[in-house]
Amino acid sequence: MELSNVLYEVSKVIEDRKVNPKEGSYTNYLFDKGIDKILKKVGEEATETVIASKNDDNKEVIYEMSDLMYHLSVLLAVKGLSWDDVFEELARRELKEGNLKKFNTKGEI
Repeated sequence: MELSNVLYEVSKVIEDRKVNPKEGSYTNYLFDKGIDKILKKVGEEATETVIASKNDDNKEVIYEMSDLMYHLSVLLAVKGLSWDDVFEELARRELKEGNLKKFNTKGEI
């Protein structure tokens, strides 16, 4: 399945939960707790993705990155944004000429 299709499907479910809350839904739990809880989960999942990557456990990287993308999808919904907004920004950057970062003498950004 194509990445964007999966994100759209997940986002549709998340948007539906905003309009039609479902008892016992984790998504609705996050909406009820608010932006601070959602941001906390985004931070946790980002950190867990970094740790899994550092531990060189690809199965765990996939698991944690999936959690991160889900929580990012919830954050987008709360902010009234969508993955289309993100994809448009990425496309804009791709088309921009001279978008290379300057490196210092050690090759670091």
